[in-house]
This record gives sequence, structure tokens and C-alpha cells, in this order.
Amino acid sequence: MSIYILAIESSCDDTSAAVIKDGEVLSNIVSVQTAHAEFGGVVPELASREHQIHIIPVVDAALKKAGITPDFLNAIAFTKGPGLLGSLIVGVTFAKSMALSLNIPLIDVHHMHAHVLAHFSENPHPRMPFLCLTVSGGHTQIIKVTNHLEMEILGQTLDDAAGEAFDKTGKMLGLPYPAGPNIDKLAKLGEPIYEFPISDIKNLDFSFSGLKTAIMYFLRDHVKSDENFISKEINNICASVQHTIIETLIQKLKKASQVTGINVVAIAGGVSANSGLRERLIAEAELHNWEYHIPSFEFCRDNAGMIGTAGYYKYLNNEFCKQDVAAEARLPF
Repeated sequence: MSIYILAIESSCDDTSAAVIKDGEVLSNIVSVQTAHAEFGGVVPELASREHQIHIIPVVDAALKKAGITPDFLNAIAFTKGPGLLGSLIVGVTFAKSMALSLNIPLIDVHHMHAHVLAHFSENPHPRMPFLCLTVSGGHTQIIKVTNHLEMEILGQTLDDAAGEAFDKTGKMLGLPYPAGPNIDKLAKLGEPIYEFPISDIKNLDFSFSGLKTAIMYFLRDHVKSDENFISKEINNICASVQHTIIETLIQKLKKASQVTGINVVAIAGGVSANSGLRERLIAEAELHNWEYHIPSFEFCRDNAGMIGTAGYYKYLNNEFCKQDVAAEARLPF
């Protein structure tokens, strides 16, 4: 008998629902919130209100695209955390209510575990164990994945995430939010001619706060000399910043592979959609004889497909939660 799981993701500013059948993603609907662009970042209160508006239509669309009705469902998986508390509460509350009405179990999913397991939402799957460089606006981690339910953080950012470094740089350059895709696009038109510092932390941890400060002073000093510096050099600035961030990430990934002896590597999270990072991973994989895995763009961003995939493996292991489950903004890994 087939296992159908409805998955819900509402950790930040995208409302998403998906249907998983025996581990296969049948539908993966994402409603993107555009109201935050004028503020240069996600406004938590606005995000939670938008989730309330979109969650029912998104769930309905996911079920219809999968060609099923709610009575097919065996369980509902949802993002418990980490994320924006107000946004998480919308998804958690909806999942609990629907599961209660259908008398089916609930599966709570860790958002960052799901990013890693997004690689199992499509083929081919990474061989176990593997290293996953998970990079987003809120997280930068190197994770050792032993199996679908056993993961260990080997290194993580001590301050800002790589995605945040992209977005804050974009704000300084006057680019619209989210800035990461715009920097990626402009970087292709420039050359990395400007040198920015790469954090030198001895273990596998990361730091990007120093880079943000260096970029701020770099722009301040050059604009003093030429008020049109940014507009003239924006392509080269973007190329230089992107090069520095990617170099920081790849250096640590190479070190993690050397330390662990694991040569199966993957990237995940929103920043894994960056073309420069994807190209660099392929180049390094060829150089070091790595088996590499890069997710489709659909599974890079926050999406319910990855939540459903993580939920499916928890379902097989009978890992369910009770109706008194609550959202956790700072859910431990």
C-alpha cells in the first residue's frame, strides 16, 4: 500500500505545500512573497500574515496537482523550525488542525535536515556517508550525513551566514532584495579584480562578519574619491565579492573532505542556486575525484518537497509527534 504524505513549509517568507508518494515528489507548490522587496529584507509580521492568506490555496493546489484528495493522506509533515516564529506558527497550526480532522499522524521536520535530504527528492541520490555544504540566508554549515536520520555538524558560521553576506552587500550596492541572484547575474559580467579578506579560522567553522565590514569600508573609501564608483564598477565588485564568498566555502569543504576522508560531496540551501558556486564545485570535484551532487533549482530554495522527503524517512522509522507540538524559532540541529 502506498504512503502519501502532505508536507507544509512556512519557515520564512515562502508558503509551500507538497505531496509525496512513497518518497517521490508528486507536487511541490511554492507561493513567493513579494511584499518584502521595498523593505530590503523580510518583515516577520508581514510574512506571517501572508502565510495565513496563502496556505489554504497552496495546499489545495498541491493536492490537485498530485491528483489526490485529503482522504488519501497517511500523514502530514511540517517544518517545526528553525525560522521566523510567526511564520512557523501558521504552518504548524494548519498541519495540526488538518491532521486532527483526518485522524492521521503528524511528522515534525527540522528545516536544515530537510535541506540536506532535498538530495533524495530527486535522482541520483548521494552515497552514504557524504558531506553536505548547506548555505542559505540564515545558515552556513558543513554536515556529515551518515544516513537519512543521522547527521552531524562539522562546521558552521560563527556569526553571519553566506547568504546574509550576499544580501547585505547587495543592500550596500543599492541592489533590490533578495540581492544574491542579482549579484550572481552581475558577477558574470565582471572580473574578481578586488581583493577581500577570507576568514582564517583553523577548524571547519566560518565567519562572514569581517567580510561585510571590509566591503563597507572599501565602498566608503572609493566613493569618497569617485561618487560614481559603484555604478562604474558594480560588475567587478559583484564578481570580487562572489569570488571571496565561494572561495571561503570551498576551502572549508576541501578541508572537511581531507579530515573525514569522505569524497562524496553535496551542496544545499538557497545559495546552492548560485551559478558560481555550482561551477566551482564541479571544477573541484573533477580535480579531487569527488562524487558531487547539486540539487535542481526547485529544491535549492525553501520548499515543501524537501520537508516531505525528510518526513517520509521519519514515517518509515515511526517517528511521529503529538498534537501538543509547538514551533521553535531556534530549534537545535
